[in-house]
Amino acid sequence: MIRLSTKGRYGTRLMLSLAKHFINGEEAVILKVVSEEENISIRYLEQIIIPLKINRLVRSIRGAGGGYSLARPPEKIFLSEILYALEGSCCLVECVEDESYCERANICAAHDVWKEASRLLKNYFESLSLQDVVELEQKKRSRAKKTNH
Repeated sequence: MIRLSTKGRYGTRLMLSLAKHFINGEEAVILKVVSEEENISIRYLEQIIIPLKINRLVRSIRGAGGGYSLARPPEKIFLSEILYALEGSCCLVECVEDESYCERANICAAHDVWKEASRLLKNYFESLSLQDVVELEQKKRSRAKKTNH
């Protein structure tokens, strides 16, 4: 089974939390707030915020009222960027990214299958902005409220 690591999953949730605060007009959010909202350890958030900063997806704001904010509006940040910052390339197997990794790549039918699957996955993540994910969450929460009443 191919899975995203905890870093990719929690980093996406961190970015989603920052996006919701951004949309609500909040200048910056401290990680303690995200930790409480997302039920993720603050120590882990402190680790995963670093590659997001390095890749210019978030920015830190110093001083009173400081914290972290999205570096761009949520509609201009794509899941592919978040996952690349946290997980690296979106290839399912090494030989897709580097055909010299395997001497059989040029004759291997499975290589073509992995290559196409990687392309589809990459295109999907490139098509989803953080704004799209915020809207998806809002729809899910709205549906959940209706079924709980």
